[in-house]
Amino acid sequence: MDNQLEKDKIVPIIRQALREDIGIGDITSDILFSKEDKVSAVIISKQEGVLAGQEVSELVFDLIDSTVHYKPNMHDKEPLTVGKVVAYIDGPVKSILKAERLALNFLSRLSGIATYTNQFVKILSNYDVKLRDTRKTTPGLRYLEKYAVRVGGGVSHRMGLYDGILIKDNHIVAFSKLARDISKDLITHIILLTKKKKLKNTRIEIEVSNLYQLKEALKAGVEIVMLDNMRTEEIEEAVRLRNAEGYKALIEVSGRITLENLERIAKTKPDFISVGAITHSALPIDMSLEVI
Repeated sequence: MDNQLEKDKIVPIIRQALREDIGIGDITSDILFSKEDKVSAVIISKQEGVLAGQEVSELVFDLIDSTVHYKPNMHDKEPLTVGKVVAYIDGPVKSILKAERLALNFLSRLSGIATYTNQFVKILSNYDVKLRDTRKTTPGLRYLEKYAVRVGGGVSHRMGLYDGILIKDNHIVAFSKLARDISKDLITHIILLTKKKKLKNTRIEIEVSNLYQLKEALKAGVEIVMLDNMRTEEIEEAVRLRNAEGYKALIEVSGRITLENLERIAKTKPDFISVGAITHSALPIDMSLEVI
């Protein structure tokens, strides 16, 4: 995945949000203003951070009224400062006020994710470890939230269940309860079965919770191993085992990762660290639209 947004994927998200917010119309602005009334406005950041969502914000205004002139004053990835003008806007006041809250919601949410992601990335940059996102996203906003992660310097994992194989603990437990006549160790059996049936150009990743499962997965030829909720000492040993035996599998660490313990885990030198919090717990960056 690159850092470019596809318009045909953004538009349906915005249209749904517009239906939710506007409904039959902005009844307050319809009372106070005529179609001919025009104003100028600015979007201003009230916090420091990393900007994400400029293109989305501009598209909100364009979908409401193409006569609104939206002039970005910043690009995504650029640093936000208190009082920084994000964009200049001119056009019909009714259209600007209709778009105001939705545009700010997108900018605030996506910039919050990019900002929080970047805090993790700055720490990991010293250890050649990449930060991965997860599927712990807001329903309907995953495409945009994963974009914001990439703006912040993170790496997107699979977009959904359809574009990447990740054998998780519940897959393993359910398979063990339902499977019959397993002639090999369970992890080996699952990986070999998946290899036979996997789609072309997909890699197999499996979640393991102990070093015994790790060894079995490595021997079975899995491409990526996710170490779930392992202690730092176990992670260090897992990386050592992978390297000592010459396996090419990548190692991803997941579970209870915070900014406070990130560096300690990064020092074990896994390939990836995945953090659900960068999307589900990122605080929005405060922004406002002000008529001038």
